Amino acid sequence: MDLTSETSAIIAFGRFRVLPYRRELLADDQPIRLGGRTFDVLMALIEASGAVVSKVALMERVWPNRIVEESSLHVQISALRNAFGADRDLIRTISGRGYQFTGEIRTVAARPDTQAVARTVVPVSAPPRPPTNLPEPVSELIGRDVEFEEILGLTVAHRLVTLTGAGGIGKTRLGLEVARRLLPKFADGIWVIELAPLADPNLVPVTVATELGLDLADNAVSPERVANALAAKQLLLVLDNCEHLIGAAASMAEAVLRANPAARVMATSREPLRAEGECLYLVPSLAVPTEGRQDAPDPLRYGAVRLFVARARTAEPHFSADERAVAAIAAICRRLDGIPLAIELAAARTTALGIEDLAARLDDCFDLLTGGRRTALPRHQTLRATLDWSYQLLPEPERMVLRRLAIFAGGFTLKAASTVAAISEIAGSEIVDCANLVAKSLLAADLGGATGWYRLLQTTRAYALEKLMQSGEFEQVARRHAEYCRDLFERAEVELQTRPASEWLAANGRPIDNLRAALDWAFSLGGDASIGVALTAAAVPLWMHLSLMEECRGRVERALAAIAAGAGRDARREMQLHAALATSLMYTRGAVSEIGAVGTKAFEIAESLGDAEYQLRSLWGLWSFCISDGRHCVALTLAQRFYTLAAKRSDPNDRLIGERMIGTSQYYLGDLFSARRHIERVLAHYVAPAQKSQIVRFEGGDEWAQARAFLARILWLQGLPDQAMRTAEGSVADARATNHAMSLCQALAVAACPIALFIRDLAAAEHYVEMLLDHSTRHALARWRAFGRCYQGMLVIQRGDLNTGLRLLRAGFDETGAAGSAPRLFTFVMAEALGRAGQIADGLAAIEEAIVRSERSEERWVIAELLRIKGELFLLQGAPGTAAAAEDHYQQALGWARRQGALSWELRAATSLARLLRDQNRPTDAIALLAPIYNRFTEGFETADLKAAKALIDGFYNTDGSRQSPLMDAPPKTAAIVELSPGTARRRLA
Repeated sequence: MDLTSETSAIIAFGRFRVLPYRRELLADDQPIRLGGRTFDVLMALIEASGAVVSKVALMERVWPNRIVEESSLHVQISALRNAFGADRDLIRTISGRGYQFTGEIRTVAARPDTQAVARTVVPVSAPPRPPTNLPEPVSELIGRDVEFEEILGLTVAHRLVTLTGAGGIGKTRLGLEVARRLLPKFADGIWVIELAPLADPNLVPVTVATELGLDLADNAVSPERVANALAAKQLLLVLDNCEHLIGAAASMAEAVLRANPAARVMATSREPLRAEGECLYLVPSLAVPTEGRQDAPDPLRYGAVRLFVARARTAEPHFSADERAVAAIAAICRRLDGIPLAIELAAARTTALGIEDLAARLDDCFDLLTGGRRTALPRHQTLRATLDWSYQLLPEPERMVLRRLAIFAGGFTLKAASTVAAISEIAGSEIVDCANLVAKSLLAADLGGATGWYRLLQTTRAYALEKLMQSGEFEQVARRHAEYCRDLFERAEVELQTRPASEWLAANGRPIDNLRAALDWAFSLGGDASIGVALTAAAVPLWMHLSLMEECRGRVERALAAIAAGAGRDARREMQLHAALATSLMYTRGAVSEIGAVGTKAFEIAESLGDAEYQLRSLWGLWSFCISDGRHCVALTLAQRFYTLAAKRSDPNDRLIGERMIGTSQYYLGDLFSARRHIERVLAHYVAPAQKSQIVRFEGGDEWAQARAFLARILWLQGLPDQAMRTAEGSVADARATNHAMSLCQALAVAACPIALFIRDLAAAEHYVEMLLDHSTRHALARWRAFGRCYQGMLVIQRGDLNTGLRLLRAGFDETGAAGSAPRLFTFVMAEALGRAGQIADGLAAIEEAIVRSERSEERWVIAELLRIKGELFLLQGAPGTAAAAEDHYQQALGWARRQGALSWELRAATSLARLLRDQNRPTDAIALLAPIYNRFTEGFETADLKAAKALIDGFYNTDGSRQSPLMDAPPKTAAIVELSPGTARRRLA
């Protein structure tokens, strides 16, 4: 039976009956009042017929298209169990899964006599409405479902509930909505006592008496007299806007609750009443979409955005929010901290300004956000008036603290607040007491960790910053703030070598907005550039850790310009800044020529200072530049210098980093055996440091991940594609574990993307290319983004779309960062694709240029493939003599591959030459060439190159039944089985 159908069917279990068509629960034929959502939870559990219902399913049923916390469901379950009383076990919690209804359910069919019984048991006529002065709602309460249910639950458990929060957060609106729901519970009604118009505390009891119509004769009206007059009443008092009469409101609430056990009090205030038995509920901002989240839900599911859209449609019925407008609205709501009043005021301006202009002008929020409802309280008609009300209620010392704290652009600790705001006339102890500003909803506090953090809401900060400017204290406070940030990051630089990375980042990553604000002031006309120079140098490790290379480059260039102009000249800082600039240029601009000069300058200063640490860092930067610029012999020399200097250091990892550099250089030079030996030695002995200091010292990223990435490339070239792919995947996993974007991009660009493309695992290639593009774009790493674009082009070409692939490859080449040695990989792909697209001359020109550059730089790792592709292009020309030229290039490619031990290149060259020999009717020569090379492989038989070679060999045999493929000629005793994956084996010749 459909238990939710619109019939008079009754559901029975034990002493309870449920009337779905009337949304009622009866216990022993007596009605039990349930909230609407509580009833929905009950029906969902009953309809499951004893099955476990997950928490997610219940939340989707009860709060469709809403984002709610799990605690909201807990409130409903608790209310339902309270309704069942002694039978609360009817609802069973299944740990980790959800909830189960355990009652034995039976239904009573829809019959006239059944309906009559139901009507007899549950009277249709409603009881008379209790008296009240609650105003009728004029609009829907939006985005407050969770808060509404939580406050409703609190009023059942507590006699005094105070809703606190910042001005404009919606305390009154929420409190009145809850009061309306509670009205039937109070026989003598619910009464709203509006305290905002009062200035005299003595008028509080008088106002209560007047609203309730009490006749207290001619004696002085006190809280106690009013309370005694209400002692027999079952009522709820709503004391609204208590903050300016906080003591009088607290006295009134305590008196009523002492005199009358049946009474309840709800208060709204920007700070607690601090009354006996008070339960505080901090009203939060409306939910807003998180900026930059790729997996964020639809913005219209967030309360702040839905409120904006609803109010905009009230102002303009034809208002339409497309995807672009919704994104702008989300940004506006974030900027306004999800404060309902500010959002409503902003939405009202859309008819005059439009969404995008409104978003652009929010810096002038106090002039912009005016024009509230004429019927609203004066302080709710503009955002400035709302904050004026709070500010004027503060004693002068707290006003001074508040406006000085506005210098903090982000979160700050109590120590930071004391240091920056404690200027001469304010004692440190008064600064330390931020609790008062938190209690008055002017500071937000996060006290969950070992160190408490505070912040001002954006609107409050903008207001307080205005007050700071008007006070004439701005420059003094800004200087103190910048000095504090400089000292903080200079200490952090020292701690980097000893403090665990997670702790270091937790302590020093959070103040990044303050770092930016301090630098902006320091390099402004009224600032102090010497502080800015010192702070920039000290902040480099943070930018490196967070992979904020574009920001690092811009800030460092600004500091060096200030040094050139005579500010803050200090050799050590200048050395640090030049080293940081060299690295940040590499990752944001590619191998541009100035990197060499900048890196050399850093090295020269380090030598003059006898600073071995920065000599190593500078040598690493110059080596990296030469690798990217295709100067591999010079790079090898720099790597050897690094190794020699590192061997004198106490940290054995420094020597291993030098080995990794040597091995990488040898890889590019085509010395694969030596390169593998060096890199495997690194992997065998390298111990990852507990701290992340290596990432900052040698900013290419995690050394372990980089070593594995290059080992993967070597393994593929040596004919071990399965091992290569596993190693590449391991490199990506290592890099991801560091949570460092540059390390991850390095692993993806060097290993995972190219190897997946080499073996033609297109699904894996697509995954890794998307990951590279995502991370490089998000962190503004232009060099790796250019690589990602090129790999994307390679992937599209492998899928058969030559024109689109070529366009993407060219776009990657055009992007900053694609210059240097690595595009040799992309050059042969582009040249081959040009030939297949009929642009043979362009392909030959591209491949010839690549060969010349390869010979000039002695970059030999790819020379065999370049020569093979040139041979392929000659064949495509089809002119007389081109076949001989092609064969010559294939033979050259084979020679290079054999000398280097590059079995994968050797197979490709042999496959191309075997095809040519086949076409020249020389099958015996073709087989004699290709079969032995194929048989040297021990793995990777499902990769594209090996499958192509096998298909070619098989094509020579078994066509006339006279001969068998030599791949199967070996006698059984010489055969070996190589396991590729579970259930899959390949036979090879021993």
